[in-house]
Amino acid sequence: MLMSLGMFVFSVPTIAYQDLQRKNEWRHAKAARIGARDAVQFVGPGEETIGLSGTAFAELSDAAASLDDLREMAKDGEAWPLVDAAGTVYGSFVITTIDEKQKHHAPDGSARQIDFSIELFGVDDPAPQSQA
Repeated sequence: MLMSLGMFVFSVPTIAYQDLQRKNEWRHAKAARIGARDAVQFVGPGEETIGLSGTAFAELSDAAASLDDLREMAKDGEAWPLVDAAGTVYGSFVITTIDEKQKHHAPDGSARQIDFSIELFGVDDPAPQSQA
């Protein structure tokens, strides 16, 4: 197991990524000052995105079915916890993009190789629902 997004596990039998790119931003409000640099004030965290990409081969994984599973998760629009194999909890993420490129097709039309990339967008954990 490399990482899990909710109950979906990224691994060799499902789909294993080769590259992980993580980007964090922090927000600062600016106020102009005469004769000096702008004054800045930290106003909180900004966007967090994680990109996963790689190549899957039909002999090693069922990448097409795994990408379909991830598409179904994305259609729900729900946030899922992202945890890596070392136990690092990244927080809650939604799936914003799945990009797939199929290559080297077999006579039945199935791809022997699939290049993919998945974009995840960090969201705050949903507030607990109060019961009336």
